[in-house]
Amino acid sequence: MPEFIAAKPCAEKLRITPLDYRPDSALWFSLVRHLPNALWLDSGRPASSYGRFDIIAAAPQQLLTTQGAVTRITEQEGGSRDSSEDPFVLLAHALSPSQEPQQEQTNSALPFIGGALGYFGYDLGRRLEKLPALAQADIQLPDMCVGIYPWAIVQDHARQTACLVINESLSQTLGGAYNFLEIEQLCLNSAQNPLFHELNSSLKSADKSFKINDFDSNLNVDDYHVALEKIQAYIRAGDCYQVNFAQRFSAEFSGDPFAAYLALRDALPSPFSGFMQLENGAVLSLSPERFIQVRGTQVETKPIKGTIKRGATPEQDAYNAQWLQNSQKNRAENVMIVDLLRNDLSKHCVQVKVPTLCELQTFANVHHLVSTVTGELKVGANAIDVLRDAFPGGSITGAPKIRAMEIIEELEPTRRSLYCGSLGYVSADGQMDTSIAIRTLVCDGNKIHCWGGGGIVADSETEQEYRESIAKVQVLMETLEQKFNR
Repeated sequence: MPEFIAAKPCAEKLRITPLDYRPDSALWFSLVRHLPNALWLDSGRPASSYGRFDIIAAAPQQLLTTQGAVTRITEQEGGSRDSSEDPFVLLAHALSPSQEPQQEQTNSALPFIGGALGYFGYDLGRRLEKLPALAQADIQLPDMCVGIYPWAIVQDHARQTACLVINESLSQTLGGAYNFLEIEQLCLNSAQNPLFHELNSSLKSADKSFKINDFDSNLNVDDYHVALEKIQAYIRAGDCYQVNFAQRFSAEFSGDPFAAYLALRDALPSPFSGFMQLENGAVLSLSPERFIQVRGTQVETKPIKGTIKRGATPEQDAYNAQWLQNSQKNRAENVMIVDLLRNDLSKHCVQVKVPTLCELQTFANVHHLVSTVTGELKVGANAIDVLRDAFPGGSITGAPKIRAMEIIEELEPTRRSLYCGSLGYVSADGQMDTSIAIRTLVCDGNKIHCWGGGGIVADSETEQEYRESIAKVQVLMETLEQKFNR
């Protein structure tokens, strides 16, 4: 991959306007979601304590959508072209048009000063590795959907600040009928804007525009058992050590998916959440897992491996948490993936370390074991290099990664789409943060899909793995079924 170093925009091209801080960013997103390709990277605040920043944007200057071997690059001002070049290379070019590379790293307190926002689907991995084509590709959403956004609303919940960032070095216009001045006035006048108060009232009321049928799995119990027997046969034969295997749950729906997202973030507040409005669908992600963060020259990934559901009583909850911490099987799973990610980071990092191993983190529905792997960027390396060469994340493939992905393609009946891919941003100054898209739903046409899975190893118990795969997403399905059932 050719070298790319994000160019730092000139100071006169970067405008930062303070806004009113709001503990919940839902109102800010509602204010701009009528614009095309609206997107909200959501820390889950105020209910989640792990996240910090919210990033809201819309009307990208350029949109990159990859489907199979072709990436379409669409300009907001009109016109498009297709390319068969590596999507990550195209993204790098889109972030630094006709600008001189430089080696400086940002010292800004802001994580995002304009740049790339969007998702990288699991199946984008087919552009990086040669994989069999066996599973049914029945979801029509792009493998990658990333926009270049010249502006964003950024909320910092740790400092309780908010601002509008406008980066004119990325574009002089917003495209269509919108320009920077109109966006600025819309945000600054929000306190006096009657629309803002209407949005506040509508968010507080129960939105019944969304309707859904009950979810069904693409695997019955017998099929799940057969698949796990095959995985363990591969493990015994020495093909692999661990395979992340998932089942998909699907339902028909109608109405506005944003109403569903608001209900889900109340039920399962998560630090790497996000909502994306797509041309023919939507993304609703409630992920607890960071994939890769780049801040200056510091790189971090935080794989999750090891899960148990919360207990019904405080005593049972404490017992479950202690059981997970003492589980040799779950700790072994975690260590395998840590080793894989150490190797992935080492491609573009030095001083790769593991500051924490198998740390307990507690969420609304489950306890997790979470490790932290860090590194420092090599000279000449950048965030997109690290993302590309670690994609998709090892915590949701298995080890060794390519063989595990081949087995996933063989045994899961349908392609994963966005599931186990990534949502996130790459800022124009080289910073990046991305999630692993677990606890994630995608809307495609009139169908909504979510997935539940787990790492299968030699001593996995099939019934326990089956129950765990459902428990991870049960709160998502039950929330929608109970609140919005037809």
